[in-house]
Amino acid sequence: MPTYLAVLYIFGGVIWLLMGGDVLVRGAIALSRKANVSPLIVGLTVVAFGTSAPEFVVSLRAALTGYPDLAIGNIVGSNIANILLVIALPAIIYPMTCDQTGARRDSRIMLGVSLVFAALCALGPLDRRKGLVLLLMLGLFLLHAFRASGLDKSWEEESQGWERVLGLPRTSAMIGAFVVLGIVALPLGADLLVRGAVGIAQTLGVSSAVIGLTVVAVGTSLPELATTLVAALKREPALAVGNVVGSNVMNIVAIMGVTASVSPTPIPIPEGFLTLDLPVMLLAAAILTWIVNRSGVIGPRLGVMLLLGYLVYTVALF
Repeated sequence: MPTYLAVLYIFGGVIWLLMGGDVLVRGAIALSRKANVSPLIVGLTVVAFGTSAPEFVVSLRAALTGYPDLAIGNIVGSNIANILLVIALPAIIYPMTCDQTGARRDSRIMLGVSLVFAALCALGPLDRRKGLVLLLMLGLFLLHAFRASGLDKSWEEESQGWERVLGLPRTSAMIGAFVVLGIVALPLGADLLVRGAVGIAQTLGVSSAVIGLTVVAVGTSLPELATTLVAALKREPALAVGNVVGSNVMNIVAIMGVTASVSPTPIPIPEGFLTLDLPVMLLAAAILTWIVNRSGVIGPRLGVMLLLGYLVYTVALF
């Protein structure tokens, strides 16, 4: 594939993913609210899964079309980008306060899930059994969150916060149009992005995993970045941090769990993952967990440091 065509594919794929993820989340939240679904269900499922939808369709598409290293690279790269890029940029604009009980609890869960995932990778390729382990963790996470919600009454406020940040369609026709457009746009964007990423990898002579860790990861993290930036600008920093933490958990237990479970062959662990990429992912998760549980504030100075860390990591990949 010519380089210019691969770039166009990537650009088009990112646009479709960004648009699809945005309208699907807004439409699904509006539909849930119209159907009187509880704010807890909306927060745990619609927002958490919706903002991770691009990672899901891209990773699944990559695994099913013979590029499993791109699939796992997308997940690991997205989790790194979510902290070192998606959290960093809004923090430079506006200090992020994240000392809520739910944020502290979920950040520790994110770190624990990341450690288990790294251990599974260290034991060899991700086969169906490991995929089922991750899906079991998803079930435990959702069960824990449901139980914790009885003690933590912040879900109603969080749901209202998402409505203020995102803006929701009002009429049934608009809600239906948003959901349908999102369902159509996401697979189309995933197909274009995977095709372009493979073309770029072949042109540059690097592995699909490297492209997955960088180009594809940033592309699929754009919905989180857009949502987080808007949340910060609208003075809803808790939603911004919660969005990233929830997305990182879902990327591993839900998306990687489903991808490994349905992949026709075990997903190999690319060279360098155990010595660079997974340690960076764990370090980023540990830093965010420490901040949330200790200081509870991510200011401009720390935002710049996180962003510089991401740039150093990207340079090290190439």
